[in-house]
Amino acid sequence: MLPIGAKAPFFSAKSTKGPVDLRDYVGKQTIVLVFYPGDDTPVCTKQLCALQDNYGTLQQKNTVVFGINPGELDKKQAFATKFQYEFPLIVDEGQKIREAYDVGKILGLFFQQRIVYIIGKDGTIVYAKKGNPPVSELLRVMEAQEQ
Repeated sequence: MLPIGAKAPFFSAKSTKGPVDLRDYVGKQTIVLVFYPGDDTPVCTKQLCALQDNYGTLQQKNTVVFGINPGELDKKQAFATKFQYEFPLIVDEGQKIREAYDVGKILGLFFQQRIVYIIGKDGTIVYAKKGNPPVSELLRVMEAQEQ
């Protein structure tokens, strides 16, 4: 994982909401990057649905959310439509984003680890945690950043 205080690597990629360039958000919004292993799997669905359930609150905090894994765009699109995700799911072609963010592999190098990063408006990582932290924890970090 990248450490807190590190500059977030920029990337451009395809997503379920069209092209995404991280440069478009740095300096304007807080960014939540959710690296998750697989589309439409039980834990990943639970994690992303929790973010969707709190998406209005996240938007009120001037925050954008991106889900990221190397899965194909058509599978991501079906997953996003099925659960009505308002935030983009990004295709990590060639796993370049995963590598830039030092997200490891699990299960015999088949899936990426589950890691959540929060990037402050200044482009530095203010939160990095493996697993599926509750959205309330993410909101507390954002509130601390506002002060």
